[in-house]
Amino acid sequence: MASNKPALEGPVATVAPADNLPYGHGLGESGEAERSWGEWNPTEETVRPVRGRHRVAKQRGLARSSTVLGVGVIAAVGAGGIATAQDKPAVSISLPDVIADNLPDATSLPGMGSSSTAERDTASEVLAQAPLTSAGLTAADSEQGTTAGEALRARILQQAEQQQAEADATQKAATETAAAVEAASQAKKQQTAAEKEAAEAKAKAKAEAEAKAEAERLAKLAASYALPTSSYTITSTFGQAGSLWSSGQHTGLDFAAPTGTPVKAVHSGTVKSAGWSGSYGYRTVLELDDGTEIWYAHQSSMTVTAGQKVSTGDVIGRVGATGNVTGPHLHLEVHTAGGAGVDPMAWLNGKGINP
Repeated sequence: MASNKPALEGPVATVAPADNLPYGHGLGESGEAERSWGEWNPTEETVRPVRGRHRVAKQRGLARSSTVLGVGVIAAVGAGGIATAQDKPAVSISLPDVIADNLPDATSLPGMGSSSTAERDTASEVLAQAPLTSAGLTAADSEQGTTAGEALRARILQQAEQQQAEADATQKAATETAAAVEAASQAKKQQTAAEKEAAEAKAKAKAEAEAKAEAERLAKLAASYALPTSSYTITSTFGQAGSLWSSGQHTGLDFAAPTGTPVKAVHSGTVKSAGWSGSYGYRTVLELDDGTEIWYAHQSSMTVTAGQKVSTGDVIGRVGATGNVTGPHLHLEVHTAGGAGVDPMAWLNGKGINP
């Protein structure tokens, strides 16, 4: 667009020339044009000194050229020459129809023609091709020739990568936590299993130790207890029912053996009695230190007497068939200190002896 000369700063006034006002309108008593804030009559008092070579052309009236006034008004408005009018009261300007009708076409004015439209189109194309914004560009981006769109895309990708990295880190932490919990659970299970195994091993070891101790005890007892005879066969057991016994059941343990087979003391003790005892035949009663009595019946002979001390394994008589019998055998009974009969087989087993 073509440039216009800047308007003079300072108060602006307009005037209607006297030779063009009908019927002397606007004239004072002296016949001169009456001044008002609507006059255009620059003077030394109203015009500031400006630099350069300027001169004020004499007014020759609006009749000379209405175009000059129109162009002047447009130029003054476009250049902001009436900015100082804000300090003065607003004055309306009215133009005769003849002036308005003869105003030049805008396209004929300097800078307002077709060249101005081409310039605007070119500027629009340049603006369309330019980046939307350069606010996101850094100095490094500018040096590398990065556009705002590329910089924005790079920052979006960087933010997405950062968010993905954070999500991966969170997932990794959750996985590690789950793995740690699972590992702790497995460790606890293993510890429980190990404790159970250790307890079982301890119980087994204890049982083995107890069994060993019992075996040692029985071995010691066996060393102090002995079988009542040898070369025998068990023919009747304790509590066995039958008509052969007067009580209806057997009260002892029968060792069938040849007549004359030695009968031995099962443990050390004192001979309480030795002699004939009715249906028992020849019977020896051996009393142990704890009061238990061992009865040996149906002997063919006896080699001890009452009050005699004997030791484990000593011969106290011989196998026979005296009394109420059907053949040679040793009838063995065991009675507690209170006199009650017990199973001889169980008693011998408790002493480490297995008939």
